[in-house]
Amino acid sequence: MSGERNKSPSGASRKCSQTALLVFGGLLSLVGVALAAGGMQLVILGGSWYYLIAGVAMAVSGFLYLRRKPAGAWLYALVFVGTVLWALWEVGLSFWPLVPRLAPMLVLALIASLLLPPLLGGSGRGVSRGLSAALVLVLVAGGVGMFVPHGVISNGGIGSLADSGEPESSDPAAWQYYGRTPNGTRFVPETQINRDNVEGLEVAWTFRTGDPANPFSENQNTPIQIDDTLYLCTPMNKVFALDADTGEEKWSFDPQAPDTHTWNRCRGVGYYEPGAVTNSLLESADTDSVDDAAAPALLETAAAQPAAANACRRRIVLTTIDARLIELDADTGELCEDFGQGGTVDLKVGMGEIKPAYYFPTSMPTVVQDLVIVGGWVFDGRSVDEPSGVVRAFNANSGELVWAWDLGNPAITKLPPEGDTYTRATPNVWSTPAFDEALGLIYLPTGNQQPDFWGAHRSPAADEFSSSIVALELATGRVRWKFQTAHHDLWDYDVPAQPALYELPDGNGGTVPALIQVTKRGQIFMLDRRDGSPLAEVEERPVPQEHQEGDWVSATQPYSVGMPSIGTEPLTEQAMWGATFFDQLACRIAFRKLRYEGEFTAPTTEPSLLYPGYYGGMNWGSVSINENEGYMFINDIRMPQIVKLIPREGLDESQMPAGHGVGSVYPMEGTPFVVDHASLSSPLGIPCHAPPWGTFSMIDLNTRALVWQRPAGTVEDAVVNGIKASVPVPLGMPTLGGAVNTASGLVFYAGTQDYYLRALDIETGEELWKGRLPVGAQATPMTYVSPASGRQYVVVSAGGARQSPDRGDYVIAYALPDDADSATP
Repeated sequence: MSGERNKSPSGASRKCSQTALLVFGGLLSLVGVALAAGGMQLVILGGSWYYLIAGVAMAVSGFLYLRRKPAGAWLYALVFVGTVLWALWEVGLSFWPLVPRLAPMLVLALIASLLLPPLLGGSGRGVSRGLSAALVLVLVAGGVGMFVPHGVISNGGIGSLADSGEPESSDPAAWQYYGRTPNGTRFVPETQINRDNVEGLEVAWTFRTGDPANPFSENQNTPIQIDDTLYLCTPMNKVFALDADTGEEKWSFDPQAPDTHTWNRCRGVGYYEPGAVTNSLLESADTDSVDDAAAPALLETAAAQPAAANACRRRIVLTTIDARLIELDADTGELCEDFGQGGTVDLKVGMGEIKPAYYFPTSMPTVVQDLVIVGGWVFDGRSVDEPSGVVRAFNANSGELVWAWDLGNPAITKLPPEGDTYTRATPNVWSTPAFDEALGLIYLPTGNQQPDFWGAHRSPAADEFSSSIVALELATGRVRWKFQTAHHDLWDYDVPAQPALYELPDGNGGTVPALIQVTKRGQIFMLDRRDGSPLAEVEERPVPQEHQEGDWVSATQPYSVGMPSIGTEPLTEQAMWGATFFDQLACRIAFRKLRYEGEFTAPTTEPSLLYPGYYGGMNWGSVSINENEGYMFINDIRMPQIVKLIPREGLDESQMPAGHGVGSVYPMEGTPFVVDHASLSSPLGIPCHAPPWGTFSMIDLNTRALVWQRPAGTVEDAVVNGIKASVPVPLGMPTLGGAVNTASGLVFYAGTQDYYLRALDIETGEELWKGRLPVGAQATPMTYVSPASGRQYVVVSAGGARQSPDRGDYVIAYALPDDADSATP
């Protein structure tokens, strides 16, 4: 009886083991068949033979397991070893590329090792335990490795920043422009918050704007700080004045702008103080610091200051999503009645027909001397007959048009002749200019003539000025010089970012006035801002010539070989990725089906891959330069897109998903085609190419070398197919917005896909602190020292990260505790 009791469990165990062998054999067979089928398709497309060979071998191995043949284990072991060798041959020791190649095979190998004794009739238990333990250790190490940044570049070779612990600036207008100063470097000469105490940052105050969550609105606003007040705007163009120490509202203004249902934006408001302009002009005249050509016209403004007793003493300058230019009293929020018509200038004057949402400024208006200079965003890809890309300068006191730059008709220097309009559909300036008062020049980053992906209709003038940096004279709006970053741009490689102006050491104790321009291509151009000549070598290189019949492509394109490029490595089949070997295989097949000849693969009626793509590379956040040391911080995006020209003839356009960006169709009215957009994503909805999909990098402008690079943020708040990841895996996600850096060597950044404001060490890229935000952010942070309390604040607008469903209306200020030793009384 007792013998039967002992025999029963043993029999049940054997039955369970045999069932496990059958299940595993069936699983292995199914996996093998699926891989072999996909592998055959990949081979037919000219791709890797691995999946076909491994799939067939795994299917046979599974069949042998079903037959309870030990040869099944030996065959799987051969597949496993072959997979390891193949993976190392393809991608070396790169962690994330190895994960989909090896992780599934490791899991299957662990199961196979556990099933080794029943497969061998009860023997091999010691080998099973040893193999299983080793495989568990490898899997655990891989799991831990997922939470460690990979692909980190650290080249060293820079000096050391010193923290003085005391503010170096008492400028009461510490953040007056989009990039703090007209230079656009986002550098703040303050050291109160430094690398030793930054971990003590805490929320000082939070302000809610009340702007509603809106699928067409993205809060990309960087506030400005004038004395003891912050001024900010919302995507719907509401303006708020806040106390710089408490965040309490002083006043607000609502222009009642109608929802565009397309692209609601406000990246910042401008500031104008007539008295300051008068003093500045007189000083310029005394010191001869203003360019000779610009000085006479600018000095005329000294006699044109508002004389009315009730004129606004200080002014906030706002543009709206229904194309208005507005000035408000900075002290009360009331309209400045002497500006334009009761405080408003209509930017649609001279533009001709403007369909809803086809034209309006989205970036901060540029205020220089007594001029307000504005360009505008145009609705991408709609038509060959879109509003003009004209850039205009208005008198900041009266709203009168001072000059206009219509690149299609330089004879138009103000309003067009009666019954005429500014030249339609010319390249526009939607991003933020920089300016140099001493040289009398403003530097414009230009777009391309619409529609972006078809250029057969473009004029010689449009091809000459598109995707360029153009220097205009401040006084006249006339062109001084230009430099083009992409010729006959068919890829939407418009120049998206504000130029950065920097005094570059010349090696002889002097400096050269440099302009640094980042691009969607990942190319970084360094020019002499006096004449546009390259300070870092630029080389014209031959590019692919295949294109759609009826259009044309340039024979060469400019490459900045004297500066590092970021994220420009060409894509390959080996670079395709996925969470498993199934979606990696699907991505490899998808890649092989696309036309791809590098970054200048021209769109055709075949699906074509664009990379870096029209989101970047680098986008409107621009760079941040530590002016004391010449360290330049850059964040980038790595998101390839698929575009396809679809012949218009016979097409039912009402069935096409029109919209803006990836996943939509651009109608391109007036051309033979519409254009379809898609992202290169796996069946699981994740990018097909290996991470990182966004990085932080630092370049030393003195040596022009990449010093460090790190993945940008984690997948913690990423949502895929409606599911939030909720684990802080530092893959490196696409970024938006820019950074600010301080004299203490800190970089503050918030535009990651996870919901954090981060402080990085600019020398090493090491994360020193991060503060959790209620939702994600796209805006560039700013920092200032309050003139009232002497306390340094870091402020960021948090309205929601792009590609995230979470939206908010937060403006959050961080500071050290009130009793912190570093706070200035």
